[in-house]
Amino acid sequence: MDLSTNYLGMTLHNPLVISSSSISKNIDNIRQVEDLGASAVVLFSLFEEDILVSSQELDYHLNRGTNSFAEALNYFPDHHSFNTGPEEYLEHLKNAKAAVDIPIIASLNGSTDGGWIDYAKKLEEAGANALELNIYYIPSDPNLSGAEVEQTYINILKSVKSALNIPVAVKLSPFFSNLANMAKQFEEAGADGLVLFNRFYRPDIDLENLEVSSSVLFSTPQAMRIPLCWIGLLYGRISVDLAATSGILSTDDVLKMLMVGANVTMLCSTLYRHGLNHVQVIEQELKQWMEEHEYESVKQMQGSMSQVKCDSPSAFERAHYIQSISSIPTIGA
Repeated sequence: MDLSTNYLGMTLHNPLVISSSSISKNIDNIRQVEDLGASAVVLFSLFEEDILVSSQELDYHLNRGTNSFAEALNYFPDHHSFNTGPEEYLEHLKNAKAAVDIPIIASLNGSTDGGWIDYAKKLEEAGANALELNIYYIPSDPNLSGAEVEQTYINILKSVKSALNIPVAVKLSPFFSNLANMAKQFEEAGADGLVLFNRFYRPDIDLENLEVSSSVLFSTPQAMRIPLCWIGLLYGRISVDLAATSGILSTDDVLKMLMVGANVTMLCSTLYRHGLNHVQVIEQELKQWMEEHEYESVKQMQGSMSQVKCDSPSAFERAHYIQSISSIPTIGA
């Protein structure tokens, strides 16, 4: 039985990739998930802010204008609250590469087209097999058009691609007016893959202290429906690789993502819930299901339930919408 798949120019022994998270901050964890069957690891993100702090550029932006409004003094987080400095990240990347044989994918997280992008080259030089570019951008300016937002994404990707020889995958959100068109733009701008989707960690309200609070919530089974839908719609219509992430908690979720056309499935929340050993459980269950259903390879399965043969994917999706709405039972009477 052949579980191998291709992703970002690499042949992986199975489609189970560890998503970008704090799991990869520990080299022993990276060794362990390799032993348990993971085919690649995406490192935790190096943030644009981390790089700017290191180069002293952020000091200028943080301090500029703070004398004008007293509230501004407390608006930005303390420098030390950011994740990891760029030099420490590079060292960690080198150590991870030396510790395991599976590919290590670096992760850059940013939202502007600036000098921080030049750091991508250093990640390549440190040994990264590929780069996951997580563009975490929440536009809130009412005067900013959708076209300008899209161009910001494209500019960031083009700047990174111009500096690198290794493959680049773009991790993005589903919040575009026409995601299919945006996916095509990424393809034309040089993306080697798309990671669908990142999650926006929205604020909450602390009613006792009357403060805005934040917390990390693990993904739920319902979260997989959006990437499931869009991977199925995009498969075969663009040439870039497709990685599924968010809400992939079980073997069934992995199977569904592969069937709609994902090259790889990324695991994160389920490992926090069940432990790193769950990688091995999913791989074993994947093999068992394929054997029972007479699949000889993952590649045989990929895209078998996508919309690639449908002339009008949007019409097909609307049909599912109408069918779902019509199936909701009435209350009472």
